[in-house]
Amino acid sequence: MNLAIIGSGGREHALCYKLRKSKEVRKLFCIPGNAGTKKLAENINEDLYNFEGIYKIVKEKKIDFVIVGPEEPLVNGIVDFLTKKNIKIFGPDKFASQLEGSKAFMKNLCKKNNIPTANFGVFENLEEAVNFIKNSKIPMVIKADGLAAGKGVSICQSKKEAEIKTKEIIEGKFKSSRKVVIEEYIEGEELSYFSVVDKNTFHFFGSAQDHKRVGEGDTGPNTGGMGAYSPANLLTKKLEEKIKKKIIEPTLKALKKMGHPYKGFLYAGLMIKKNEPYLIEYNIRMGDPECQVLMMRLKTSLVDVVKSVINDSLENLKIDWRDNRCMTIVLCSKGYPGKYTKNSEIKNLDKLVMDENNQVFHAGTYEKDKKIFSNGGRVLNITSAEKSLALTRNKCLDNLKILNWNNGFFRKDIGWRVIKKNNEDNRR
Repeated sequence: MNLAIIGSGGREHALCYKLRKSKEVRKLFCIPGNAGTKKLAENINEDLYNFEGIYKIVKEKKIDFVIVGPEEPLVNGIVDFLTKKNIKIFGPDKFASQLEGSKAFMKNLCKKNNIPTANFGVFENLEEAVNFIKNSKIPMVIKADGLAAGKGVSICQSKKEAEIKTKEIIEGKFKSSRKVVIEEYIEGEELSYFSVVDKNTFHFFGSAQDHKRVGEGDTGPNTGGMGAYSPANLLTKKLEEKIKKKIIEPTLKALKKMGHPYKGFLYAGLMIKKNEPYLIEYNIRMGDPECQVLMMRLKTSLVDVVKSVINDSLENLKIDWRDNRCMTIVLCSKGYPGKYTKNSEIKNLDKLVMDENNQVFHAGTYEKDKKIFSNGGRVLNITSAEKSLALTRNKCLDNLKILNWNNGFFRKDIGWRVIKKNNEDNRR
């Protein structure tokens, strides 16, 4: 079986890593890939917007299944395009991809189907938006309607700041949309809840907790993600039942009713307040860096998961997980999420021991003359699995120390809340 992964980040490297473990996989291709995927797959450089070019590669390389990593090709309709050409592809169609591609679409779907979410307003007119802000409580959340590479959300502590962020979006700061979503701020703890979905059913596909803020103690601007751990301690059986019944099931039912049943990974970004789940956002693919920790914990063959979704036979598949705690710490280029250094050589990678409990997933890297260089803001994902989260973090930090990349920085406190709580519980 020949498989193609579309994308070039840490998520795609993690997917390649897991797929490579299956004996069914004869050849693996990554379009365009990075220095890490190059060791597991054949990288093929093609623009993700060029669907005809991707189709040509799929035909030439006799690819059986295509798996889409990032959101942009999905939102742009790659599933519809390749499906019309009888190519088997894993991911939601263009209509269903609006769950992530348009925050207004997602919020309106919630409103119509009584899915718990923050109160909100959607605006294209600045004057109307400013009036809404004046009548809202602080803090409030300002969101660009369309895709914004993880940088379109601002938690504003003053009405003046909210007005500035709103003005930027309406005046076209993000190319994807001039529409703004203004919503109330819900105080609570974040939870990433993953499902894998076919036309008939869905299965739980792991939980994780991401750390979006750039600074330790969850301070500073939002990023694409500075690190994650899995499983999330927040998730209890009782809470999971609420998430399924109040959020996942009504969403999938609504899309089916609209004639666009969801297929692929569905990632619900939730806020948990007093043990009640509120939907903050949907992502229509695996999270990054959450995918990295989930692939390290997944026992079931990823090939079997992909095939079951494509063939709509997911209800017959049992998904099993390793009983350990996994964490990834993102090593970033200095300056990220602002202007950052590129083309910096990364040495010492060969000094790290890589096994089933320790991996380095490449995100923003390339190889030249057998050397590895950085070309992104988020560069490497240092990932480990151990019996406890504290041990796991220590292992990640040990590996980062060995790596000793001078042009990078990382958060040393990933998982700080739960590790602190565990330490307090152990002292009692």
